[in-house]
Amino acid sequence: MAILSQEESQAILKKVLSFSTADECEVTLTGNIGGNVRSARNAISTSGADDNVALAVESRFGKKSGTATCNQFDDATLRQCVKRAEEIARLAPENPEYMPLLGPQQYLTSPSSYAASTAGINPDFRAKQVAAGMALCDERKLSSAAFLVDSANFIARRNNKGLEAYQQQTGLEYSVTVRTPDGTGSGYATADYNDSSKFDAARLTKIAADKASMSRNAKAIEPGKYTVILEPAALVANSDASLLNALMNAMDARNADEGRSFLSKKGGGNKKGEKLFDERVTIYSDPTNAEIPDLTFAGDGRPQKKVTWVEKGVVKNLYSSRFWAQKSGIPDLPPPGGWIMEGGTQSVEDMIKGTAKGILVTRLWYIRPVDPQTLLYTGLTRDGTFYIENGKIKFPIKNMRFNESPIIMLNNLEALGKPVRVGGNLVPPLKIRDFTFTSLSDAV
Repeated sequence: MAILSQEESQAILKKVLSFSTADECEVTLTGNIGGNVRSARNAISTSGADDNVALAVESRFGKKSGTATCNQFDDATLRQCVKRAEEIARLAPENPEYMPLLGPQQYLTSPSSYAASTAGINPDFRAKQVAAGMALCDERKLSSAAFLVDSANFIARRNNKGLEAYQQQTGLEYSVTVRTPDGTGSGYATADYNDSSKFDAARLTKIAADKASMSRNAKAIEPGKYTVILEPAALVANSDASLLNALMNAMDARNADEGRSFLSKKGGGNKKGEKLFDERVTIYSDPTNAEIPDLTFAGDGRPQKKVTWVEKGVVKNLYSSRFWAQKSGIPDLPPPGGWIMEGGTQSVEDMIKGTAKGILVTRLWYIRPVDPQTLLYTGLTRDGTFYIENGKIKFPIKNMRFNESPIIMLNNLEALGKPVRVGGNLVPPLKIRDFTFTSLSDAV
């Protein structure tokens, strides 16, 4: 039952709305089917699958609202879910930032967001893909740990003001860490796709295996300011935080207007329209982009469309809630899903060849905020850090702690490479001068 068609899902939503006695009612139906497999020490350790459909009902009386959920769809359960949402709403305090539910909206279509190849993934596919990577590591006497997860899902929404939305999505994500037997070398690779036909676990594992072999017996160098080449995975792929995601998460108009952001102006207001980055920096979002297709509607029902956030270093737009947009008289833009940073045509290898002295960084992790108003972050390199000299990788180096802000980083650009998909975004490798390393780390 997990993936319902538009007709099937809207039929359920219409029925639920017919049970409502609230002033306003919005119903959201979501479904997911997918699975995962995890490996460690070149052996599959766990696997799993999930299959679920869930309903959320938001009921409103005046400026009071309440939400209830269920995952059974007989009439009695649906009625009870609506009743529970209405009971909660009557007991809730009024929302001082209440906005009425949206009426009918026009949404873009994103045909690439769903791929039958991904929706059809089964346990055999997962096992064969991960096994191919493990076999490569067995041959090279390396040890790998990997995680592969895939899903097909849908979201359907309807309210009593006339809004109706529906979209299907698929996704696959893979990450692998490879270590040398002596524990002195480590490498990493990751990728994600909507269409699993583009996925090749062996190719990605080879990248991580090469990094692991190259990073054996790393040397220590003095901390300080260095020219660095940051691979895309170092910029966005991190479960804790990431430098470029931190930048995009800070593009919030209210935080800027209320003085809590690097975009805040002294005395009030924000820095929209100001040039804050190198003129080569352009970042935009587009839910219909073929490489990173996304939902064409936001969580509150607003349409997602192509929006330029930074153009040639100038902050062009900020996102906000509907309440803040109305109060401030600014464009009503929801936060983006995935985003695209324009780049050049160079590969990481090309960028290395053009570097006299510098450091190649595979990955950053354990990233934590230091100062939200300057976006200063600290963290560590990991899984393959190398010293570059005269256009070649000279030797592996020990990991180091960094203290850096993406604002400063994007003003110290030397080069941008070809964008690739990582973490649902399109991100180029970046060559940055004067990147600040503050101390050494003995961890591999």
